[in-house]
Amino acid sequence: MKAAQIAQFLPETYRAAIVPGGLLAALLSAMEALHAPADAVLDDLDSHFDARRTPDRFVPYLASWLDLDRYLDWPGGAQAPPRYAAGLGRLRELTAQAAELGRWRGTSNGLRRFLEVATGISGFAIEENPPDERGSPRPFHLLVRAPPAAREVRDLVLRVIEAEKPAHVTSEVEFQAAAQPPQS
Repeated sequence: MKAAQIAQFLPETYRAAIVPGGLLAALLSAMEALHAPADAVLDDLDSHFDARRTPDRFVPYLASWLDLDRYLDWPGGAQAPPRYAAGLGRLRELTAQAAELGRWRGTSNGLRRFLEVATGISGFAIEENPPDERGSPRPFHLLVRAPPAAREVRDLVLRVIEAEKPAHVTSEVEFQAAAQPPQS
């Protein structure tokens, strides 16, 4: 709040006593300086609620509103894999796309998209009711085929599948083999 705005709250008698270089002008200037940090935050408040623009330190808090912060902590206190630990970028993107991902929750397409956004890796394939070893369909079962690059974030892939698939559905994950370079 600027000194002139603060002065508007003073009685007319005090406002009439404000002269440049005077005590009251100095006091209003000090009050303006005290308000400056709060004003700066309020002027840019909308950026705190935009996952793509919010400061890094606010991303986990914003993600916690959407229950996505569970992807920050890793079993056994282990460090997150390098791909996921890079500047909270994946968590930031998950938070930004949470509404759209929520629309598709409980579907194969929703799970595939969630895996791609969470890991930053494309190429996941999901087969519903895949056949068992005898060729009979397995009802309420998902087979998730993960691309080779997803091995690096295996724990994250497993956590996402467990959390995002419907509760009554069982699942398994197959990590595709990396393409072997041709030998000469």
